[in-house]
Amino acid sequence: MELADIAIKFGLIIIIFAISLVVAMYSTYAERKIAAFFQDRVGPNRAGPWGILQPMADGAKMFMKEEIIPTNATPFLFIVGPSLAILTACIGSAVIPWGQNLVIGDKVIPLQVTDINVGILYIFGVVSLGVYGVMIGGWASNNKYSLLGAIRAASQNISYEISMGLSIIALLMVTGTLSLGEIAQQQHGWHWNVLYQPVGFLLFMICAFAETNRTPFDLPECETELVGGYHTEYSSMKLGFYLFAEYINMFISSAVMATLYWGGYNYPGMDWVTAHVGPVIGPLIGTGVFFAKIFAFIFFFMWVRWTIPRFRYDQLMDLGWKILIPLAIANIVITGIVITFLN
Repeated sequence: MELADIAIKFGLIIIIFAISLVVAMYSTYAERKIAAFFQDRVGPNRAGPWGILQPMADGAKMFMKEEIIPTNATPFLFIVGPSLAILTACIGSAVIPWGQNLVIGDKVIPLQVTDINVGILYIFGVVSLGVYGVMIGGWASNNKYSLLGAIRAASQNISYEISMGLSIIALLMVTGTLSLGEIAQQQHGWHWNVLYQPVGFLLFMICAFAETNRTPFDLPECETELVGGYHTEYSSMKLGFYLFAEYINMFISSAVMATLYWGGYNYPGMDWVTAHVGPVIGPLIGTGVFFAKIFAFIFFFMWVRWTIPRFRYDQLMDLGWKILIPLAIANIVITGIVITFLN
């Protein structure tokens, strides 16, 4: 790899990292505004015009707050927990194709950090590691509410990762590849996988809510029962890391859903548009379409949070083991039968 290619890759990594942080930061603002709309309130409106500087004010508050480590906590692991949570949230974006290749002169610039042939397995590995940040933080706090929240998070992740994995198996039977780049390319124009795997998409989306600990699956931090759950004892930016990790996970989950099922950067008429606007503007329009899909999913995450109450814990586990897993298995069987007869 030439030095220029390394510089391009490094620049892309920095840009994606910055976008992830900015989207997570302003997702907090969007969530508060959406909640205010649903509850007939105004929402943040003091920090800057229409309150758009509120996320920066919140960030400054987090940085300036006192760092507190409980006396009976395990200091090293208490710090490792939120650090691991934010790290695993950020590295999931490495295999996501953000757009078609840019062609500038003789240079082809891929808008994907790396297109490994096991991209979906990479995503699942990162998601599986993320729960360790929650578990370590909850255990290291030496607080019964934190520990209960961490145990809930681990049980929830195990339950719903099975359903999520099974839903992806049906998709792999249709696409024949584990590479996110290839899956995005196969959905050229309007040939989106959601048309062929609607049940698989529905299962994946429900599991994404559980994996990101979003309502109605936010039992690990259920305030009415566990004070604050696994981050009860956290303050300052260590708490900020946990909160940021949740919003980055929501952003990455939305990007993965858009890539796997909703065509990624593809849209109807994209060839015609690219032919008329050129090989630079065309792919950038596709990237804009991709982000529009991501923001639509983020809005849906927030809409559900302020519309549906959380489940009881037994209802959450029953849904995962008794409904979603059988549905996912049935979807695999039906997909196999359809593929067999069509071939």
